[in-house]
Amino acid sequence: MIDLYKPAENLKINDFVYKTKLPGLFYIARRKFDDKRGFFREVVDIKELEKITGEKFVVAQMNHSRSETNVARGMHAEGWNKLVTVTGGIAFSAIADIRPQSDSFGKIEKFRLGIGQDALPGALYVSKGLANSICALEGPVDYVYIVDRLYADRDPSDDGAISVFDKDLNIDWPIKKEDMILSERDLQAVSLRELHPGKFK
Repeated sequence: MIDLYKPAENLKINDFVYKTKLPGLFYIARRKFDDKRGFFREVVDIKELEKITGEKFVVAQMNHSRSETNVARGMHAEGWNKLVTVTGGIAFSAIADIRPQSDSFGKIEKFRLGIGQDALPGALYVSKGLANSICALEGPVDYVYIVDRLYADRDPSDDGAISVFDKDLNIDWPIKKEDMILSERDLQAVSLRELHPGKFK
């Protein structure tokens, strides 16, 4: 059974934001207001987020990816801070700390994100250096994220990509390896040992 993240009272930072076991990774929950037209939900209050992270978050770019069922994307660690939410479908997300200087290096937090069916409908704040992924369980999955740096302005040396099948991370994916649909980049991604060999001496 996959050990999924669950917001709990002892993890609360304020009424909406919850810490996780990875420094710099937060779950942001919001109340949903339903009526006959549909619903309204505030995704994030940037000022509130900045108080918690201790750093400025200037929205530089907003991105949207759509993934059909069984598509997996990741594990990617770009040189930017990211706020993500799943606005359609159900996705599994594994986030790993691949920052060599971090006390939680090699640790993982796992989420079920989306709308309905025991999925968390809120957002994740993912600090730079954390490798994140999504796997579409019930597609299409609409994955919307804002970042604090333009893709064109990023330093490519800040980007990292780890294989979703990394043996040290040993992620228990909810779909079979042979059923996963992956990009060529993700199929060729290196292992954590290859990226940071000094951490495994």
